[in-house]
Amino acid sequence: MLLTAVPGLLLIPPLVVAGAALSGIGHRWVDLVAQFAGPALIVAVAVVAAAAALRSRALLTAAVGVSVLVLVAGSAQWAPPRGEGAADSPAVTLYSANLHRDNADVEAITASVQASDADLVVLIEVGPVPAAALDRILAGYPHRVVTPPLRPGGTTVRSVIAGRRPVENLRLRISGLSVVGARADTALGTVTVAGVHMTRPWPWQIQWEQIRQAEGLLDWAAATPGPLLAAGDFNSVSSARIGRQLRADGRLIPAPGWPGTWPSALPPFAGITIDQVYRSPELALVERRLGPDTGSDHRPVITRFVRATPPPAP
Repeated sequence: MLLTAVPGLLLIPPLVVAGAALSGIGHRWVDLVAQFAGPALIVAVAVVAAAAALRSRALLTAAVGVSVLVLVAGSAQWAPPRGEGAADSPAVTLYSANLHRDNADVEAITASVQASDADLVVLIEVGPVPAAALDRILAGYPHRVVTPPLRPGGTTVRSVIAGRRPVENLRLRISGLSVVGARADTALGTVTVAGVHMTRPWPWQIQWEQIRQAEGLLDWAAATPGPLLAAGDFNSVSSARIGRQLRADGRLIPAPGWPGTWPSALPPFAGITIDQVYRSPELALVERRLGPDTGSDHRPVITRFVRATPPPAP
C-alpha cells in the first residue's frame, strides 16, 4: 500500500498543471502553473512506469489518465499545425537564440551559429562581449540590423537580425516590448522577421506587461502583409495564456515546443520552451530542432520553412 501511495501522490502536481492549462483561466497564478506541462508529463510518465513495475492496476489507470490529460493540455504546444509545404518551394532556415546578457563565451556562440548553417539569425540579449565580436560570430552574415543598446538589469544588451542576403531595418517599435524588425531577402522572396524578448511573467515583473506586449505584437502582425516570422524569448510556453493570445486570430502559428529550451542546465526533455518561433500561414514548417549550446541558460532554436500551399479558391 505504501509503495503505491508515494507514486500516487506524485500524480497530484501533474494533475494540477493539466487542470491549469485546460481551464483557459488567465489568472496570473493559474498561468504560472500552466507553464510546466513539459515537466508534468515527465513525472506522469515516470509514475506510469512505476505502476507497471509495481503491478498496481489502480495506480496504472490513474497514471495513464493523468498522462493523457497532460498530453491534451500541452498539445497546442507540442503538436501545433505545421502547414502544408509547396512541392517546388525552396527552404529558409532560421537560427534564434537568447544569448543571456552576461554570457561572454564568444567561441561557443560562434560555433553554435555557424553549425546551424542558417539563412537568417536572430539574437537577443546580446551582451557587451559578444556585441563587440559580431563580425566573428556572424561571419558569413554581412547584412545586419542591430538595435541601440538597452540596459536591462544594468547590463548593456542589443538585439540582432542578420542574413546572408540583404535585410532592411524596419525600426520596429512596439510599446513596452524589446523587439527588432527587418524585411529580409530570402530564397522564398521577402520575409518579415521580428526578434522578440518579452518580459518575465508575474510575480517577477508587472502582471499585465506580457499581455500588453502580446497585443502590440498581434497588431503589428495583422498589419504586416506577406510571410512573417517572430522568434525569440517569449517567456511563456505556447499552450499557456500568452500563447493562446498570440494564436487567437491565426496570424501567428507556433513551432512545436519540444524538446525544451530553458533552463539549459536541465536535459532538453525536462525543460520548458519559452523560446518560441511563430510563423504566418504563408509559410509551412519543415523542421524544428535545438542548436548547440551557446553558454546561455537558453538553448538556441533552429527552424526551417518553405512556402505554404495556397488555400483553395472559394
